[in-house]
Amino acid sequence: MDAIEELLTRGVENIIPNKEKLRALLIGGRKLNIYLGIDPTATNIHIGHAVALRKLQAFAKLGHNVTFLIGDFTALIGDTSDKESERPILTSEQIEKNFQTYKEQAQKILDFSKVKVRHNSEWLKKLTFEEIIKLTYHFSAGDFYSRELIKKRLNDGLHVGLHEILYPVMQGYDSYFMDTDIQLGGTDQTFNMQAGRVLQKDLRDKESFIIANGFLEGTDGRKMSKTWNNAIWINDEPNEMFGKVMSLRDELIMQYFTLATNTSIGEIQTIRQRLASGENPMVLKKELARRIVGELHGERLAEPSQEYFENIFTKRDYKSGAMEITLNPNEQSLTLGQLLISLSLVPSRSEFKRLLEQKAININNSVISQDCNVKIGDIIKVGKRKFIKIV
Repeated sequence: MDAIEELLTRGVENIIPNKEKLRALLIGGRKLNIYLGIDPTATNIHIGHAVALRKLQAFAKLGHNVTFLIGDFTALIGDTSDKESERPILTSEQIEKNFQTYKEQAQKILDFSKVKVRHNSEWLKKLTFEEIIKLTYHFSAGDFYSRELIKKRLNDGLHVGLHEILYPVMQGYDSYFMDTDIQLGGTDQTFNMQAGRVLQKDLRDKESFIIANGFLEGTDGRKMSKTWNNAIWINDEPNEMFGKVMSLRDELIMQYFTLATNTSIGEIQTIRQRLASGENPMVLKKELARRIVGELHGERLAEPSQEYFENIFTKRDYKSGAMEITLNPNEQSLTLGQLLISLSLVPSRSEFKRLLEQKAININNSVISQDCNVKIGDIIKVGKRKFIKIV
């Protein structure tokens, strides 16, 4: 399979208007303008987001003009394409804070010496009200309100904000302003990406294309989402990441090799054959976990993360598998909750309380139901995969 064929098939659910026209354009050799946009509505990127990042990087390797677009202006509205309610309105300060971590995480996938970073506030905040009205001439409110989730919200008597109808208009203008040839995104973005095609055709008489990528399923088999607590985050520490991959259902092994790694198509076919021939899925899952940790954290951390997993979950050797923590004088008076938060093992006090309620924290194999002090020698388990030893 050549590079162009892999671009047009690997992880791709749909190409608009069609694959054949886009192949002809790519074979033609002209450098194309290609972009992927992400709204910084949260602080982290999960490996499901990385499906499109990998596609963007593949185009960059072929020498095209590629842009990683930060939707700092569109985030003021928030896209509701896959939501059953309005998004909370973010402040400019919240959006900027979220963005700070985005490039650092994305560079695990993207080579920013070949990828341009832009913010859509560069052009969207300069539009006059008259210009916005003229842009809306190209779209129908009926098309927006006929979308499945919007229609469901209306039928359920829920509020649909008038501002939401402007989101696809703004995303369409992103595509027009950058004179885009190809837009990348998930299938849930198809309606918004179509807006870009409309403006390119109406205002520039130019055919543009959409590559809609498939979704990487989360650890529970649903679409990967922070809401469902089933995401593998790009900045998960190696042991946590390895453990999450190992928790996947066997049916997801091939999907993850295809969408969540840079494994070659030839090697993927070999792995598929090994799985079909009856090889133990656990062996392949360990290879998958090592591959994902190695690509995102470096090969030197892949083997230790596997050793950690095997010590904890295969040998049940919590003592040797636990991360050792030496308390400094300032930490010796901290309660367990305060300690876990200071170590970033638990993000907040409310999350610590939630874990206590779920009986997800134990000390020396005994479940605890309230905050307490710790002492040297204690083995503490937090959730399913985090173990620390106080030394």
